[in-house]
Amino acid sequence: MKHLKKLVTVLVVVALVVSLGGSALACTTVAVGKDASADGSVLVAHTCDGWYDHRIQIVEGGTHEDGEMVDIYRDPCTDTKSTPELVGQIPQAPETYTYFNIAYPFMNEKGVVISEFTWSGTGDVYCPNGLMVIANLEQIGLARAATAKECVQVMGEIAEQYGYCDGGECLLVADNNEVWIFEVCGGGPLWTPDSGAPGAHWAARRVPDDKVFVGSNRSRIGVIDFDDPDNFMWSTDITALPEQLGWWSEGEEFNYTKIFNPTPYGYEFYASRREWRAFSLLAPSQNFEVIGRQDHYDFAITPDEPVTVQNIMDIYSDHLEGTEYDMTQGLAAGPFHNPTRWQGGTKPEDAAKEDWEREIAQFRCSYSFVAELRPDLPGEIGSLMWFGEDSPDTTVYVPLYAGTTEVPVEWSTGDRYNFDPNCAWWAFNFVNNWANIRWDAIYADIRAEKAIYEDEFFASHGDVEAEALELYNAGDIDGAKAVLTKYVNDNMNKVNEGWWDFAWTLVGRYQDGMLVKDGTSSNPGYPTEWMEEVGYGQTSLADKAALGIE
Repeated sequence: MKHLKKLVTVLVVVALVVSLGGSALACTTVAVGKDASADGSVLVAHTCDGWYDHRIQIVEGGTHEDGEMVDIYRDPCTDTKSTPELVGQIPQAPETYTYFNIAYPFMNEKGVVISEFTWSGTGDVYCPNGLMVIANLEQIGLARAATAKECVQVMGEIAEQYGYCDGGECLLVADNNEVWIFEVCGGGPLWTPDSGAPGAHWAARRVPDDKVFVGSNRSRIGVIDFDDPDNFMWSTDITALPEQLGWWSEGEEFNYTKIFNPTPYGYEFYASRREWRAFSLLAPSQNFEVIGRQDHYDFAITPDEPVTVQNIMDIYSDHLEGTEYDMTQGLAAGPFHNPTRWQGGTKPEDAAKEDWEREIAQFRCSYSFVAELRPDLPGEIGSLMWFGEDSPDTTVYVPLYAGTTEVPVEWSTGDRYNFDPNCAWWAFNFVNNWANIRWDAIYADIRAEKAIYEDEFFASHGDVEAEALELYNAGDIDGAKAVLTKYVNDNMNKVNEGWWDFAWTLVGRYQDGMLVKDGTSSNPGYPTEWMEEVGYGQTSLADKAALGIE
């Protein structure tokens, strides 16, 4: 025991460095049970906030021979410039499904969808001898599972068998019937493949069908009910190491969150602010109280009204407008009500541990999606992901079906280190950055342009699905996929080309403080209130007073 605690202490710093390296930029997730949505669909959503791989890659499934192996790469979710390090192999499954790979792999052809957020947790369970990071588990789960529950089981078994060497993570795993919240952290510093112990501590909890779940960078599983296997799953010997370390005793409730994530990272309200805001927008009648990182909201809540895809898109565009934390107000927002807050800088001494408010819409988001998983359609057709590159408030959400077999090159390539006019992500990133010139005016233009595309997609996708379903029911599954793929690619091409055109329109429209439109130019200038606050003309007035000049 003494030696175990000593080794744990030595590894804590290493574990925190590894787990926080790319996670501190964070993500926000939402899941809606089928009885809480407006049309009976399961909804699941993700904002991937930070420097992550934005490229949609389609990994083909198929049947495999005995002896085939799967390559495992270290942390494949962030680099867009080089191939991640190959760290090992595991045996291939006899059959695999086609899935969509991106920073955090998000969908397979059967309509299983995964969204993600990091919570890191205590470094005491960091597992340096483990093989898997979270993206590896997602890749394997999507390749091998036809349902959400099966995906959780596959990922849990793989993490236990091969060891999990990443920080604490949460995955929202959904199909057209249900959503499971899967959380995982390491098996501990002494774990080895030959130890006979499980290489991960994981648990999963089912979201009630009539509820909504929101998660953002702190564990949300809560207390595991070991007498309710219909709504909970958990790893082998999950209580053993916590009991050995004195974190839990027989007879106590086993609170996964408090045991493995006792001190969520970030400033006091880094995670809870976003949970509060999303819950407040979904159920304003419940008057949710503001809480700190040590307190927790219910695992899931009942929304005031049935939830739609558009409701979640609106939540993902939120800057805390209309609250006392509104990012578009105050001196920090500048004269043009800009919610963007850059990272870095030297903080005031009395606020050294604080941060800017953490709104849901983030300029540094790599991509986001809202997926609707409909029970009355085959997975290839019924699982429809609305996918958007870059920040969710200035993106265009394009439809992407589980049965899609290819996407345009502009959406599957691109180097984040170098500006690339042949990459869709850069079109959205450019427009989002240009909006900082004069946010109030340009953001309104962006929202109007965004709506033109999305309104068309929402109006047209039903006809395409009907055509695909007719082929599917006639046994022509490949034909159905071809119809969906053409629709997806046509729309992605339209958005890519259109958004670059829009970007150059904004460049010409907003320049040198002017608004140039319809053959005329004007100088909108600054709001009077802001000019007064920043002391407009005060140096001149002071000198005139000193010189006696009126």
